[in-house]
This record gives sequence, structure tokens and C-alpha cells, in this order.
Amino acid sequence: KLPSVPIWINQTHSNISVDADSLSSIVDADASYSKKFGTVCGVLTADCLPVFVCNKEGTAVGVAHAGWRGLADGIIESLIESFGCNGEDLMVHLGPAISQLSFEVGKEVRSQYLSKNKNFESCFSCLNNKYYLDLYGAARVVLKSFGVSSISGGDRCTFKESDQYFSYRRDGECSGRMAHLIWMENS
Repeated sequence: KLPSVPIWINQTHSNISVDADSLSSIVDADASYSKKFGTVCGVLTADCLPVFVCNKEGTAVGVAHAGWRGLADGIIESLIESFGCNGEDLMVHLGPAISQLSFEVGKEVRSQYLSKNKNFESCFSCLNNKYYLDLYGAARVVLKSFGVSSISGGDRCTFKESDQYFSYRRDGECSGRMAHLIWMENS
């Protein structure tokens, strides 16, 4: 049972992270965080990467909706900076997203990533003159740049695992969405 109604955000593929504890209405953002017990932060996905973050003290949690645009524009950085601590003090879980071999992108997407950080080179493969992006790998590049070493998840494929997950790439406009929620309980 949820401790409260989830705090939803209007996801726009941005780099905006908001304090869910201070929201009174739905705002445009792609990540939210909380430092209060019982506040439920939530995002919806259907191929984009949900990134769950908490500090090791257990005093803050957050979740980001990280599609290729948000990842390139800094949504993970925005959420991590909201915690105000060193990356070594954080734990991150990468929820279900589309896998690299199912995620073809244009060369302009690759160029956008490489212009931001050459370390993203390892997140692209090229097959038959087409590029494929590893969202999980891109998230790890960002997280490691902050010194985050406690990272789990990143081994599912929303596109291929149709019995488990919704996929916008697979199902189009009719695709459902998965809700990803995080909160702290007062134990």
C-alpha cells in the first residue's frame, strides 16, 4: 500500500528536477525527489529509462525519466545535484528500458551525445550504417562521472520483453505506460 498519492510530473524530455515535497500541482519536469517520509515520487515510461536514486543515509530519494533527449540534456545530472552530496554516498537502480540492439537512432543523436562527452562513444554501436544507443550505458557514463559506484539494474528490454513491459517503439501510440515509484518509509 502506498503511503500517499503519488506526485506526478508532466514529462517533457527535459533536464528539470523538482522537489516533490513542495509541489501543489503538476509541473513540467522529468525527475522529482523527496526528503520526507511518505512522499511518493513517480514517473511513467514505455522505453525510456527510469533512474531510481537514494542516498545511503536513507534521507532522500528520487526518480528520473531519462529518454535519449533527457539523458543528453542532463536529467540525471540535475537529479543527482538535487541530493547535495558526493556520488559515493548514492545508490542508483536502472529500471526497465529499451535495449541497445532495439534502439536505432540517427547520426544527429550520436553527434549530440559526443559533442557533450566523448565518453559516450562506447554507448553507440553501428550496424549496416545505422546507430544504436545504449541508454543504460549512457546513464552509467553520467553516474560514474559523479563518482556513483553503487549501480544496479540495466539488463532488461522493454521492446523485446512484450510479456513484461510496455514499449512505445513496439506498440506505437497505443502503448501503455509503466509507473515507477519511490518513497521513504519511517521504520
